[in-house]
Amino acid sequence: MSEIKAIQTKYKGYLFRSRLEARWAVFFDCCGVEYEYEPEGYDLGNGLMYLPDFLLHGVDGRDGGDLYVEVKGQMTEDDAKKINRFYELGKEDPDAYGKSKTAILVVGNIPSGGDIDDILWCIEGEAYANNGDWPNSYNFETIDGDHFAAYPGINKNGKFELFGDDSNYLRDMDDAATEKAYRIARQARFEHGERPRLKGGF
Repeated sequence: MSEIKAIQTKYKGYLFRSRLEARWAVFFDCCGVEYEYEPEGYDLGNGLMYLPDFLLHGVDGRDGGDLYVEVKGQMTEDDAKKINRFYELGKEDPDAYGKSKTAILVVGNIPSGGDIDDILWCIEGEAYANNGDWPNSYNFETIDGDHFAAYPGINKNGKFELFGDDSNYLRDMDDAATEKAYRIARQARFEHGERPRLKGGF
């Protein structure tokens, strides 16, 4: 039986390997964050080669700055090894807690939900799933080593931020703008030359 492959998708001059990656690009555009797609491949040693999907620049909030993002609709053992190794290689002290120079957020499908509370609930469910040694989606564990939910969104200053799972962090989220960004990304269509509408109504 042959392997089912994702459909490559053109968006903003990029040829994404899947619709899911293209939808995340739409989300990042809605959030106003600068990104590079597959900026650089890395030799992780022991025969492991890795090409992160996105590199975001100027992320606000906890552990702000640059942030790699890996889009995984379906995680494999090989994917998990590469992501964990990439994160570990960026730490100055392998035994210390703190942000890795190769901090990477793993994301899955665009979170579903009718409102921001449903969306955050969807993210939380993936962030705290028991995946053994595999990295969890939407979690700070491959950013700074903390097993803590990470919510991508827009803050009240209109900037992209990775929010922590605490009301002290989440109160700074612009709920309406974040909900809209997820909705636009989820509804993005690319067939027959269609392009997502990033501004305006639905």
